[in-house]
Amino acid sequence: MHLPLDPSPILQTAFGFWNSKVLLTAVELGLFTRLGNGRLTGAELGGQLGLHPRGIKDFFDALVAMKFLDREGAGPQARYFNTPEGAMYLDENSPRYIGGILTMLSVRLFKYWQDLPEALRTGQPQNEVKYGEKGIFEALYKDPVKLEIFLNAMTGLSRLNFEAFATRFDFSKFKTLCDIGGATGLLCLEVAKKHPQLKCVTWDLPVVEPIARKRIAAAGLSERVSTASGDFFKDSLPRADLITMGMILHDWNLEKKLHLIRAAYDALPPGGALVAIENIIDDARRENAFGLLMSLNMLMEFGEAFDFSGADFREWCSQVGFKRFEILHLAGPCSAAVAYK
Repeated sequence: MHLPLDPSPILQTAFGFWNSKVLLTAVELGLFTRLGNGRLTGAELGGQLGLHPRGIKDFFDALVAMKFLDREGAGPQARYFNTPEGAMYLDENSPRYIGGILTMLSVRLFKYWQDLPEALRTGQPQNEVKYGEKGIFEALYKDPVKLEIFLNAMTGLSRLNFEAFATRFDFSKFKTLCDIGGATGLLCLEVAKKHPQLKCVTWDLPVVEPIARKRIAAAGLSERVSTASGDFFKDSLPRADLITMGMILHDWNLEKKLHLIRAAYDALPPGGALVAIENIIDDARRENAFGLLMSLNMLMEFGEAFDFSGADFREWCSQVGFKRFEILHLAGPCSAAVAYK
C-alpha cells in the first residue's frame, strides 16, 4: 500500500508569511535590542514594547518555537532571552546587526509583494511609483539623513558576503581596487583590512561620498581607502587592476548591464578583473531559490531589472572581450562572478 504524498512542504510555504511577519515585527519593534543581554518576563518585555496583554504569550512563544528567542521556565514567571544568533544579528548594539534590512522588508516590501500577480501580468514595478510617489532611490538621494540610514541598513546584509570575498579571493596579483556603487565603503574596508598591499577606492554618486568618507575615517583606513564620485551611466569608471560591483548589476535591464560591463572592461588593464557580487543563480535554475526570488523582487522594484546566472554573466562578459571566468561561492546564496581581461 502506497502512503499518500506529503502536503507538508506545500502548507509550510503557503503559511510561511505568518512566520516571516512575526520575525519582521519583532525586529521592527526592537524586541531583540530591548532584551540585549538581559532576561525579562513576558509581562515585562511586553510592557516595555507597548504590547496588549492578549498577544504577548503567543507572540513571544512563537518566536521561541521558531528558535529566534529562548526562554527559561514556564508560566507568568518565565523569562525570555536572546539566542546567540539573535544577540549577534538582531540586537542593534551588535556590530553585526542585520535588522535594518529586515525592518525595510516589514514596513515596505511586505505590502508591495501583495501585488506580485499584477507584476507578473504587466511586467511593471509594484512600489511607490505605482501610487504616484517618488521611487525609493529618487526620494533617498534628496534626503541625506534618510539615505545614510538606508545605506547603513544595507551594509548589515552585505557584510558577510564582503568578508567572505576578502578572505577567499586571490588578491595577490592586484595592487588597486575600485568598488563601483560602493555605498558606505564597506567592501573596500573589508578588503583593505586583510590585504595591506591594496589601494582601494569606493566610487558612488556625489551625495553618497561624504557617508563613505566618514565610515573610512572611523575605521582608521583613510590612507589606503579613498573615495571618488560620478555617475556610472555618464562617466568613465576609475582605472584599477580590480573592479568590483556588489549588488549593482541586478538593478538594471540587459542594455544597462552590458553598458556597465563594457565600462569596467575599458577601465581595466590586461590581466585585470571584474567581480560581480550577487545572488548568482545556478546555471540550471533549479537550486538557488533566493536568487530567483531576488530576481522577482527586482521585477517588483524596477520592472526590467533581473538577477542572473553564472552562464549569463560569462556570455555578457565574453561579448565585451573578457577571456576567463570563475564563480566563487561566498556566503549563503551569494557568490562572486569573476571575469578576467
